[in-house]
Amino acid sequence: MSELNVANRLAATVEVTTWVTRYVGGDGSGSHLFEETFAPGETVGDVLRRFSARFRDLDAALWTHGRTSLAEHIEVLVNDAVLGVSHDLGTPLLGGERITLLGQFMCG
Repeated sequence: MSELNVANRLAATVEVTTWVTRYVGGDGSGSHLFEETFAPGETVGDVLRRFSARFRDLDAALWTHGRTSLAEHIEVLVNDAVLGVSHDLGTPLLGGERITLLGQFMCG
């Protein structure tokens, strides 16, 4: 990679927490942090698709068929706000964001 490309790379932290950690090598508790680099102009969806593609089970759980929209059992937060509040899948990232994948809990 050239110096120009390295200098233009940005990063976000992807936090995988609760039972979702089972999909990234964890035991279903706690949190795992990953640094994901991206190019200027890439979106929340771009980073999530690339990240989840590395973990087959996470990819299957996170996306609906065709990987065009999110499935319903994993909540996505950007900077502690639920996706749809200040960011959506098409929002360009600036660098320094925290994207959290949080397993939904059902109680009754």
